[in-house]
Amino acid sequence: MSEKAPKAKAASPLAVYVGLATLSALVAFAAVYVMLGRPDNETRNVPGTVSAPQAAKSGTNALSTGPMTTFVFKKAAKPLPDISFLNGKGETVSLKDWRGKVVLLNLWATWCAPCREEMPTLERLQKALGSDKFQVVALAVDKAGLDGARKFLKQAKVNDLEVFADPTAREGTELKVIGMPTSILIDDQGREIGRLIGPAAWDSAQAKRLIEAFL
Repeated sequence: MSEKAPKAKAASPLAVYVGLATLSALVAFAAVYVMLGRPDNETRNVPGTVSAPQAAKSGTNALSTGPMTTFVFKKAAKPLPDISFLNGKGETVSLKDWRGKVVLLNLWATWCAPCREEMPTLERLQKALGSDKFQVVALAVDKAGLDGARKFLKQAKVNDLEVFADPTAREGTELKVIGMPTSILIDDQGREIGRLIGPAAWDSAQAKRLIEAFL
């Protein structure tokens, strides 16, 4: 007489719920990763880089190397909202005041530790490339205002960057900034070339090469 095979133990409702929740989370993560992981770099063609078909084949832009690997180019330069903020004299300025110049707009905050590490590299970039064609605009998007920005720069031993602040802390939202620091490269017509989220070595050879391609 043959033995009966043991019956598989039914999964508990709790185990089924946890399994489904985990699967849903993985699917959601994958969806976000796909959306964020398909940069405009794939087809962007910029001065000094490979052609658009080559860029699409390689999946990256030739200028996005080294510390600039996470710099995401727009497929086409995109107009930006003309945000306004304060300069070191307490005067209201806006992005249109830099028309005719390529600008690296760096948005940071006094509570941001990576911003403190990055700031000296922005100062060195300004010293190396600053001219009538290019400027680093380091904007504190922070309710601490100009006084907080000055204190931060002093503590970071950054003396050669002009102070700019948005005490409303709202202009970052206008620019769709999702994290600090964020650096946006803007062409001489006020349009976004691309952006990098997070800290970077802006005094590196790769960063200078990327910016010089648009000067």
